[in-house]
Amino acid sequence: MDLFEHARQGQIEREAPLAARMRPRALDELVGQEDIVGPGRLLRRAIESDRLFSSIILWGPPGTGKTSLAMIIAQRTQAHFDALSAVLSGVADLRRVIAEARERRVLHGQRTILLVDEIHRFNRAQQDALLPHVENGTVTLIGATTENPYFEVNSALVSRSRVFQMRPLDEHGLRRLLERALVDPERGYGGRTIEAQPEALAHLAHVAGGDARVAYNALELAVESTPPDADGVIRIGLTVAQESIQRRAILYDRDGDAHYDTISAFIKSVRGSDPDAALYWLAKMIYAGEDPKFVMRRLLILAAEDIGLADPQAIAVVAACARALEWVGLPEAQYHLAEATLYLATAPKSNSCGAYWRALAEVEAEGKVDVPHHLQDGSRDAQGLGHGDGYRYPHSFAGHWVPQQYLPEGLQGTVFYEPSNQGCEAHIAADVTRRREAQLAALLEDEGPGWGSGPTPGPPAQNRWLERTLGSAGAQLGRLRDRVMALAAIERHELVLDLNAASGLLTWEAVRRAPVGGVWALTGEAREAAALSQQAGHLDSLARPVVLQGELEALATLVAGQGQGEVRFDVAVGRNALGRRADWAAATQAVAAVLRPGGRLALAEVVPRHGQRLHRLLDLAPLGEDLAARLAAAEEAIYTSANDPLVRWDATDVAEALRAAGFREVRVEARQEPSEQRISARHLARWFAAPGRGARPSYAQRLAESLAPEEVAAVQRLFYAQLQDRTVPWESTIAYITAVRG
Repeated sequence: MDLFEHARQGQIEREAPLAARMRPRALDELVGQEDIVGPGRLLRRAIESDRLFSSIILWGPPGTGKTSLAMIIAQRTQAHFDALSAVLSGVADLRRVIAEARERRVLHGQRTILLVDEIHRFNRAQQDALLPHVENGTVTLIGATTENPYFEVNSALVSRSRVFQMRPLDEHGLRRLLERALVDPERGYGGRTIEAQPEALAHLAHVAGGDARVAYNALELAVESTPPDADGVIRIGLTVAQESIQRRAILYDRDGDAHYDTISAFIKSVRGSDPDAALYWLAKMIYAGEDPKFVMRRLLILAAEDIGLADPQAIAVVAACARALEWVGLPEAQYHLAEATLYLATAPKSNSCGAYWRALAEVEAEGKVDVPHHLQDGSRDAQGLGHGDGYRYPHSFAGHWVPQQYLPEGLQGTVFYEPSNQGCEAHIAADVTRRREAQLAALLEDEGPGWGSGPTPGPPAQNRWLERTLGSAGAQLGRLRDRVMALAAIERHELVLDLNAASGLLTWEAVRRAPVGGVWALTGEAREAAALSQQAGHLDSLARPVVLQGELEALATLVAGQGQGEVRFDVAVGRNALGRRADWAAATQAVAAVLRPGGRLALAEVVPRHGQRLHRLLDLAPLGEDLAARLAAAEEAIYTSANDPLVRWDATDVAEALRAAGFREVRVEARQEPSEQRISARHLARWFAAPGRGARPSYAQRLAESLAPEEVAAVQRLFYAQLQDRTVPWESTIAYITAVRG
């Protein structure tokens, strides 16, 4: 570039719109997307370490920073960066970029990162042309799109990428951007004397609708169109702000996510019997230019799906309003749309018509099923084949009903339709129930077939390895994991910390639930940390948890040692994270130090003092009454020892320690968790270990405090005789604890 070109480029940059000049240049300048690029988040770690090896798709409304984030990646990476616009580029451009990337990789060993802006604009052929090169690593793709990639982007391409959803900026974030533009002397208006009233900036931020570009454009119009006063000051008041952005732009693309999200909100408001919300979403759709016939079609569906027989007039009212819409048209037909909406929103609700789908599922599962003989058509071959023989005509009986078999033979007693207790259907329910009872009695069937729904699949694992890992947990541990995760209520963008990862039971579940925020895992032993890191190697680089190794009390130091800035976690989970700690105050304060204010804690702590008593697994008769009684007393003393930190605490003690550390909303629920335990020779050897083995005294050593050596030997022989290689019922008490950092 010569001197003239350099000068011309500088002039172009100075004359660029404010939104372009203020585009973020570093991650810390990117406002409103802390959920995905905040300190410690997995995408930020990948960008800062230049280890973005997995393809990503940035999905969000206009003005949320998708392209800006891609440009930041371009500035930080040592890889070659190429950019294409799906609006302007075709297959030929793709082929050129791919060929250059392949050559660059072979000759220079340099990776290529390819940004495809508005990737949903590529047709299927163009997306298919890109797929194999993403799959074999020729390019690392960054796709930017305003449309839902799960619908608008090739599913194979999505499956090979990690999707990050970027949210509209809140008003606070937009205010920060506007204030930054006013004081920035290089890119903004810091070189001019401008006084912007707080209410003017607040109005621009409010009306911009989460779009930074709209806010910048409005501010630029306000500044450039307002002459300075006699003192040379450009004053931006509320009136100027209102003139600069006269009408709030409603985010509503009739073919995009806003369309589906708004109609979804409308449907759910009607279903939820909220007429005010229903009218609001209706007004938004009509104001944005939605097809009124589309809305009326949804109302016709609602009348059957969500009201049904609770108010049989609902379908008639909506059908009449639909007919009126055709005759009258807009704008007057807004009355009929409103009438249909209000009628359905205030009507009693029942989804009993959904019984049809259960019947359809049964038809699909059963395949070919013969019609019962007496229900077959007898008008053609009653004499030859006896079709219809035995049918009882209901109108010939009192009440115009008679019990007889209508379902196929294998489905007798099956119930599809379940009337609600709402509106008219409440009266229907009693009649249907009585008739079903009579039907079963008439057919001499004591009860219908057993109910069963079959396995319910959970969210799919990211890959086969993770699926196997999650499926390998025992039944009791699986229940514990599911309970802790239900209490934690992890959202996909949250940053999660496993306080005692050990085998990774909670860690891998958290990886599934927080694919955007990220997961950190603390282990107490180096072998556990190594095992977790080795297992994590099977995941793609963005999904891998950060593994920490050390004591819980040193947690803040371990986190800071990762060099990710001031990392604060949204959620901390743990299994047996606190119960075995000698200093509970230090442990709980360490947890509080790394949680953000309002951060959540969900723990499962086994309470040893309420654990399984081993002597209860035995038939103690061979020991005699005296020794059996003293064995029971000796074992009970083990679990009530005030000198043993492992057993001297109860669930309420954990709650008190958390409150003392500043946690609020502390809740504790102790549950008996029955399971089965196979007692192996290894268990027995550990229980009856000789003195000097292990940090804690063995079961036999503790018994020896109350029993003579020959009595302990007799107990040991009984254990081996009755329990070795046997499966026994096992009782555990688990305290489930939740809290919120104050």
